[in-house]
Amino acid sequence: MDIELIKTFLEVKDCRHFGKAAENLYLTQAAISTRIRQLERYFGVTLFQRARNNIQLTLAGERLVPHAENMLNTLRMAKQDVALASEQVTQISIAGTPNTWDVYIHDAISKIYMNQPQISLIAEILSREQLTRQLLERTLDVAILFDPPKVEELMIESLHMFKLVPVTTFQNKITNPSEVKRYIMIDWGTSFINWHAKEVKGISIPAIRTSTARIALDLMLQCGGSAYLPDMLVKPFIEQGKLFEIDKLPVFERELFSAFHKENANEERIVEIKNLLRKDDPEAPAIMKPSNTRN
Repeated sequence: MDIELIKTFLEVKDCRHFGKAAENLYLTQAAISTRIRQLERYFGVTLFQRARNNIQLTLAGERLVPHAENMLNTLRMAKQDVALASEQVTQISIAGTPNTWDVYIHDAISKIYMNQPQISLIAEILSREQLTRQLLERTLDVAILFDPPKVEELMIESLHMFKLVPVTTFQNKITNPSEVKRYIMIDWGTSFINWHAKEVKGISIPAIRTSTARIALDLMLQCGGSAYLPDMLVKPFIEQGKLFEIDKLPVFERELFSAFHKENANEERIVEIKNLLRKDDPEAPAIMKPSNTRN
């Protein structure tokens, strides 16, 4: 099968429009239609429901998507691996869910980048489901996440325990959850969501929900707000009087994990990476720390 057919399929899936897909791939719309028909003939199914300005995947098309994405990812990895072989450089892929970057991976990547020049890094943000799938397919070496999958093929190790502290930009004394203003709900994983529902009852409906602490922090500092943020992140802002801890709300302890496939071909390098990942005091990214000057 021509890999260009797969690329075209994914582009149409993303655009939901043959014309836009043609523009993005620098092809004619007729060429796009021809490629999709070729792919449908190959699989013997209809991949798209075609309606004017409303292209939708069929059930067969939906089932092809993860396989198509995996094919392109595997090809990309193969190209990079072959190119690196001649230079005797090991390629290691690390990925995490959005918030693991804000509280941990950013600092770890910096250390790996500085201390392991013989390693070529691939660093990505993925969903928990994507992390699990790519680990099992061995297209991902290391995953950093809050709620590790319970899968026999994977090795799970605890990396770090940190505290999620309720903070606000408002100086008014808060005595119960209902008094919290402009609350921003951050996705800190399943266990946090379950705990939050039981222990922080009565809090206002979130003004915003987000998967990253960075978005929440930026909004709070610019527009005012409240949220649960990591202790290492809020400490300097509290010291500068830009954030205030909400003493009447409980603090949540969150554990962070690393996941590896038990039969990883880069086992020797993975051990080195694990040692660099395992550290007592991860630092918040510099771009998330307050400046020394006051406004």
